[in-house]
Amino acid sequence: MSSYRTALSEVLAGLAGPAAEAAAVRGRFPRGAVTALGRAGLLGLTVSTEFGGGGRGLPEAVDVVARTAPVCPATAAVLRSHYTAVAVIEAHGGPWLRAEIAAGRQLASLALAESEDEQAGEGDGPEADSRLLVPGSAATRSGEVVALRARKQRVVAAGEADLYVWSSRPLAAPDGLTLWAVPAHAPDLFVPARPSLAGPRGSATSTVFADPVLVPAEAMLGADGAGLDVVLRTVLPWLLELRAAADVRRPPVLDPALDPARDPGGTRRPAGTLAAS
Repeated sequence: MSSYRTALSEVLAGLAGPAAEAAAVRGRFPRGAVTALGRAGLLGLTVSTEFGGGGRGLPEAVDVVARTAPVCPATAAVLRSHYTAVAVIEAHGGPWLRAEIAAGRQLASLALAESEDEQAGEGDGPEADSRLLVPGSAATRSGEVVALRARKQRVVAAGEADLYVWSSRPLAAPDGLTLWAVPAHAPDLFVPARPSLAGPRGSATSTVFADPVLVPAEAMLGADGAGLDVVLRTVLPWLLELRAAADVRRPPVLDPALDPARDPGGTRRPAGTLAAS
């Protein structure tokens, strides 16, 4: 249990101060923090040990988000979306993808909400969560290729993530929704140059357009039309827990030397002075 906390404390110590301020004040995506989290094994924390991950679950993901949020809300938002997306991939993704996430080489994010209302979407409460259940976007199959057309709202790490867990109407199933693993480098994915006002500053929360994006049919996560059950049983529970974690005051650090909320002289910084959303 303590090993991942030690690694996290070291990452947060490097993130505190100027790095967190760059995200909170200048809106800069915390790329350095994400890279450090990947190298420390924290992006792969919840991936099975079979694929080189940490083998942990939701309680540990909650702990990581709760400890990160007071230092850098933007990084906490990125982790919240990443861990939720990885929970879906753990259940339905292929071995290569799971191994890449475990190795820290893939940052995942959710691309589920399609509300036209920029003030609603992933992460804003029960009404917004309900919007994740009814995707309007189309999926059309031609041979072994699927064309996805959509305008996904409030995507955290838009244009920064390596992979999106994407929803669409089913290909052939009469109801439900279908989930896909969409690589961010796929042609014809478009992210506006200016992020939206949603989400913590620096989290690169924005809209992602696909008109269309082409993915292999094997990019489907789970069965056609079965994604609704995945959203209800996996996505929403993880989002609710991780959202609550971001609002919890950071728990005490057992080793004061690893406390990122202390300045170099050992003085405790007041809560909330490192970054503000």
